[in-house]
Amino acid sequence: MPITDAPGKARALYDARRDRVPIAPFTDADPTLGMGDGYAVQEQLVDLLLADGDAIVGYKVGLTSKPMQRMIGVDSPDFAPILASTALVSGGSVSLSTLIQPKIEAEVIAVMGERLQGPGVGVTEAARAVAGVSAGVEIVDSRFEDWRIKLADTVADLASNGAFAVSSRVVPLSQVDTRLVGMTLTRNGELADTGAGAAALGDPLLVVAWLANVLGERGIALEPGHLVMTGALHAAVPMAAGDVFRAEFDRLGPVTLRVVA
Repeated sequence: MPITDAPGKARALYDARRDRVPIAPFTDADPTLGMGDGYAVQEQLVDLLLADGDAIVGYKVGLTSKPMQRMIGVDSPDFAPILASTALVSGGSVSLSTLIQPKIEAEVIAVMGERLQGPGVGVTEAARAVAGVSAGVEIVDSRFEDWRIKLADTVADLASNGAFAVSSRVVPLSQVDTRLVGMTLTRNGELADTGAGAAALGDPLLVVAWLANVLGERGIALEPGHLVMTGALHAAVPMAAGDVFRAEFDRLGPVTLRVVA
């Protein structure tokens, strides 16, 4: 029988994450599910993961590009917490055995220097609160079969977050225009895609402001040290064992990951 309650859906996703076995999309059984339903499940899932001893180290914002919004059929981003257990080391490796159907995306990551909470946050306020920006990659993964996701599904599934890696270099905003940061992604030395900071809502700092306002509606603040993953700058690239990915950003430097079986 279809699972109809948010706690039940959260437990199903929790089990799928643990067992690395994808499940049928919730919207298969109920196509009317929307963003609010997804966040209700997400909240329950995060509680389960935190009860295991995990910790929130920041937030990811997804659907920040117009092509992705058109694909899912929305006109605004979504968000989810990112967890300490999903952090990878730049220059290290990621094992496919810990994931289900992963893809990689390069992103500008904002590092919070001051507490920031909406409402009323704009780019100016966001810039004051951000200590700097770093090069990063996100590994997106879906706990739903064959990536057959609609909006409610991806929101429930922590916005399809699987893991992430971030450079240790934090570049102050005075040294970079986040809109104009260029990026190249290579796989095994060959160009896979390119992008620029403006692909994320027009400016990664606008993403930080949007997130602060949306979290503020829920009584949540961005805290010093929090990371904000501001959204993919290009189409997600599938991963396979043996791949070596390098995302290199103008002024921010590189992030590299090796994929192992």
